[in-house]
Amino acid sequence: MRIYQQSLRLKERKRGFHLITEEVTNGLPEISEIDKGSCQIFIQHTSASLTINENADPTVRKDFEMFFNKTVPENDPDYLHDDEGPDDMPAHLKAALLGNSLTIPIRHGKLALGIWQGIYLCEHRDYGGPRNLVITAFGE
Repeated sequence: MRIYQQSLRLKERKRGFHLITEEVTNGLPEISEIDKGSCQIFIQHTSASLTINENADPTVRKDFEMFFNKTVPENDPDYLHDDEGPDDMPAHLKAALLGNSLTIPIRHGKLALGIWQGIYLCEHRDYGGPRNLVITAFGE
């Protein structure tokens, strides 16, 4: 069994859903050495998240943002945690709903994503800053 791990720092992005599949695969090129295995991607933040979804039509990403902003609104008077502004607690809630980790099969040296699937960085803050990922790939 081979195990590879790399930290990857993503550039700062505006609030929204951003495709990062190519950055992930470029960030750990050793994936190509694994015939059968898994790749785990973990984001080291509590106000951004990861998900897999449609990678072709950019309106999907806009609809994701619209849905989450309606579902978890800013300026709710019941929020206690607002130290960093009105997007603070909503960002934590959105990240909790989507999650901080993905596991993707590796097949023949490539991530075994479906034809229309891509990895999203879900940035829930107006000014979240750069984001850090830990990518771990293992297999034979």
